Amino acid sequence: MTTYNAPVEDMLFLFNHLKDNKNYNEIEKFKEISPDLVKDILDQAAKINQEIVHPLAKIGDESPCIYENGIVRSPPGYKEAYTKFINDGWTSLSCDPKYGGQGMPKTVSTFFEEMLSSASLSFKLYSELSIGAYNCILHHADEKIKNLFLPKIVEGKWSGTMCLTESQCGTDLGLIKTKAVNQNDGSFLLTGQKIFITSGDHDLTENIIHLVLAKIPGGPSGTKGISLFLVPKFNVNDNGSIGPRNGVNTLSIETKMGIKGSPTCVLNFDNAKGYLIGQENKGLSSMFTMMNLERIIVGIQGLGIAETAYQNSLSYAKERKQGKSNNNKDNKTDEIIKHADIRRSLLGMKSIIEGQRSLAFWLSQQIDVSLNHKEDKIRKNAEELVSLMTPVIKSFFTDMGSEITNEAIQIFGGYGYTKDQGIEQLYRDNRITPIYEGTNSVQAIDLVFRKVLDNNSLSKFISIIKEEVKTNQASNGLEKFSKLLISNLKLLEDFSNLLEQMNKSNKDDVSSACNDFLKVLGYISLAYSWFKISKISYKKLDENKNFYEEKINTAKFYFDKILPRAEMHFNSAKTGSEVIMNAKFN
Repeated sequence: MTTYNAPVEDMLFLFNHLKDNKNYNEIEKFKEISPDLVKDILDQAAKINQEIVHPLAKIGDESPCIYENGIVRSPPGYKEAYTKFINDGWTSLSCDPKYGGQGMPKTVSTFFEEMLSSASLSFKLYSELSIGAYNCILHHADEKIKNLFLPKIVEGKWSGTMCLTESQCGTDLGLIKTKAVNQNDGSFLLTGQKIFITSGDHDLTENIIHLVLAKIPGGPSGTKGISLFLVPKFNVNDNGSIGPRNGVNTLSIETKMGIKGSPTCVLNFDNAKGYLIGQENKGLSSMFTMMNLERIIVGIQGLGIAETAYQNSLSYAKERKQGKSNNNKDNKTDEIIKHADIRRSLLGMKSIIEGQRSLAFWLSQQIDVSLNHKEDKIRKNAEELVSLMTPVIKSFFTDMGSEITNEAIQIFGGYGYTKDQGIEQLYRDNRITPIYEGTNSVQAIDLVFRKVLDNNSLSKFISIIKEEVKTNQASNGLEKFSKLLISNLKLLEDFSNLLEQMNKSNKDDVSSACNDFLKVLGYISLAYSWFKISKISYKKLDENKNFYEEKINTAKFYFDKILPRAEMHFNSAKTGSEVIMNAKFN
């Protein structure tokens, strides 16, 4: 079984020293969120995740969800843990106090999302989509719906789901067949089937609130005719009490490679009563409020699982003896951490994970600005940056999670391949993250065609990095990092220009380059994060020498060993798509 210790010190370092977004610091209601308060929250979050949630990871994998007689039962211990989880208020952390929430900013709740992902992704998935449903209802439902449903969701007594996919369509939602027929009382009756519904049914909450995409007969074809509906498992009376069972039934649950403690359901809607959320035929834009948040959170899942993989690999490398290192002087067998290649693997993990955590913290500030700043223009600019970086966080973090969990298996050797140590489970659990909420290839296509070629948000992001470098390039220790970052920004601009030229002549060239471009932007974004981390670390070196020296050394490794991958991806993209499209695949 794996172990997990929440990286509270690193999280507090970011909150205390890299909360440097001027617009974020202007948000009045967040000024009272002090470092002491955040430390207390993170300490308590660490305790519940380490002591209660993390042991559930192995339990859920070995004793998965059960489906019998139309009922889904969660793994042993999940009910008790979930009861404490909601009693301690963790589902309400980032929710509006108006509905019983604590009103914490994303700069705090993102850390908790990471901890929960590290501890047990399966357990996390029971509450994760509830917060997504909460946000969607909060932004698009009428006041009656909000007041009726949000308090129970915030409390954690009711959970939420997102019902998009059908057997004939995944990403191409214009093909959905689920229909919604208007009733005289303003409600709708929904009929259809949805698949791959995370936490679509279970026994942890009193009710489950499904957000369902469906088409109203007579509406426009394709995605323009999609509407969004709230469909509860149990109907809800006007006074908030639970009524009779609605026409929603679970047909089966999937047998999966990983996240076995979380039920992935096939749901059947048979004249199920639902309520329109937002406007008719505008459901996809409403659902994107939930989907975009989930994509960022899925990226955090990849980060969280990678952290657990790194921690256990480091611990194992300090104990496992094998061979003699090159500087061995006593002719005794050494711990494998003394071997250069193992140290390379561990530093690779560490540099990517800590860079990603910093980038996620930077983005969380932008999210908070986009939602809460008083000036429309500032909110809009932040929203554009969030939109640009959402596919990067989702895809780059989860791809790196696959790389890091795979590397962890390699460090453990044969023990990593067996179930005893729990390392292979981390790989299996993470493997869904590059797939769900839009595959990483789809994310890369979205980034290039919608966020780069049809938008100038990339140039805004590049300008932010250039300004950071310009202001600090002469600072002690940052000269080399400055030069490398500037040269890679030039590469990024060249890549963007190349895509524009390709788009005029051969769109297959662009499509074949999308994944490469996303990786380039990901690696350079992490370099930006490490530049900011290093700036603080050099300034504070005398305050905590061991901590900041380690930060600086890890930054050096990243710039020397990881960032050069960006140039490789650019060189790959430049070769175009001719060879790809000429393949016969006989």
